[in-house]
Amino acid sequence: MILEMQGLSKQFRNVTAVWNLSLQLEEGDIFGFIGPNGAGKTTTIKMLATLLKPTAGTAYIDGHDIRTQQEEVRGLMGYMPDFFGVYDDVKVWEYLDFFAAAYRIERSRRPQIIEDVLALTDLGGKRDAYVEELSRGMKQRLCLAKTLVHDPKLLLLDEPASGLDPRARIEIRELLKELRSMGKTIFISSHILAELSDFCNKIGIIENGQLVVSGDVQEILQQISGHITIVIKVVADAERARQVLAPIPHVGNVRVVEQDNTLLVEYVGERDQISELLQRLVGAGLSVTSFSEEEADLEDIFMKMTRGIVS
Repeated sequence: MILEMQGLSKQFRNVTAVWNLSLQLEEGDIFGFIGPNGAGKTTTIKMLATLLKPTAGTAYIDGHDIRTQQEEVRGLMGYMPDFFGVYDDVKVWEYLDFFAAAYRIERSRRPQIIEDVLALTDLGGKRDAYVEELSRGMKQRLCLAKTLVHDPKLLLLDEPASGLDPRARIEIRELLKELRSMGKTIFISSHILAELSDFCNKIGIIENGQLVVSGDVQEILQQISGHITIVIKVVADAERARQVLAPIPHVGNVRVVEQDNTLLVEYVGERDQISELLQRLVGAGLSVTSFSEEEADLEDIFMKMTRGIVS
């Protein structure tokens, strides 16, 4: 387990920004922290980054308490804020060298580390450019490069695609997928659901400072809708395929899209028994060209689980 929150709470005078957050993330998870502006996302991330002290509760990063072991925690996680400052007359490599020094990385190791993170974030061609000359998208990638210089286990990313144009947003998303393939655990906040839908395996929805729901994306969708939707394409005779599937236990409505021989199957059984549907179709002599679970719709989850309240 890389991250565990236990009743994490933060109060500012008469405002409770975050209340009683508890969740667990395993190594390699990509966790999408979803909520409207003002819901408590940034406050939560700042507590995890040891920039704010919790009013109650705590969290553990790789077994280290954020309240009492701050130095150890800072070496294990990388924090990318929603807005970050840059310095005039500082080159890109100097900016990274400064943060590498702050993490106490030996001077002899810094040049290679800087080259590595520049290559990873596709900023190698901007090594000697001045930071203030970079576009918004390049500055976001530079901030992510800064976050990676000490090779953290956990990345805390607060609205990393905020304010970016469509191309820059796609580039950031592809970079996060690359980090996922490297085994990084990523805790990413956003209110733009399209940013998260294609690469998060877990989500948490926060509203009014409280965690409304959290867990595996597909399991949450099944809880809300009551079923899993299986999309099946056959070569021909979709109606016969419907007749084969309809009597199977745990199969609900089977809808046929005749123009492309596709079936939309509502399944309410256990996920590990879905393969029975494919076995029945093949056993009946039908040629199946595609068999997949419908992608989770985060917008449906968000709208059904929230009421539009902010702290």
